[in-house]
Amino acid sequence: MTIKKLVLKNRSYRRFYEDIKIQIETLRELVDMARLSASAMNLQPLKYMLSNDPRKNALIFANIGWAAYLKDWPGPQEGERPSAYIIMLGDTEISKSFGCDHGIAAQSILLGATEKGLGGCMIATIRKKELAEALRISPRFEILLVIALGKPKEKVVIEPLDKGGDVRYWRDDEGVHRVPKRALNEILLG
Repeated sequence: MTIKKLVLKNRSYRRFYEDIKIQIETLRELVDMARLSASAMNLQPLKYMLSNDPRKNALIFANIGWAAYLKDWPGPQEGERPSAYIIMLGDTEISKSFGCDHGIAAQSILLGATEKGLGGCMIATIRKKELAEALRISPRFEILLVIALGKPKEKVVIEPLDKGGDVRYWRDDEGVHRVPKRALNEILLG
């Protein structure tokens, strides 16, 4: 698969086949791709917690928010929740600032997941204090992102953004997740 096809297929999936388990070795492979990605000043301050355990997953799920634009949707229902998570942490003993390292690493993870027939969603709406307590994460580590992973159970479609239109994603009557994107000529300057 070409990089462009991977990028097009790599959407923010929010509903999964929860019963399709992701092996811990697969999660380790995805983190290894993140480990090999670029890092500002090559400091490599990111650390990761992996979960494919239903009890641990429930603790994580209880402390994250889903799809802010979908006001009437509290998140995936039981049976459609992620079967795995990768929690991205910043090691404050290595650096106090993590720049865009976690964005680069998260994209590497999600592209790798897409290549494996999986899907995911970067989640930054996190009750960090509660999650740190639930998982006994040391104060040394700052929670940066949670990546939800699983076998996608929904269709996500990119569509053109009408000029001056609404950028908010939405779901149609068939449950297809629609994501408006600006045209290339609209974002290129000069």
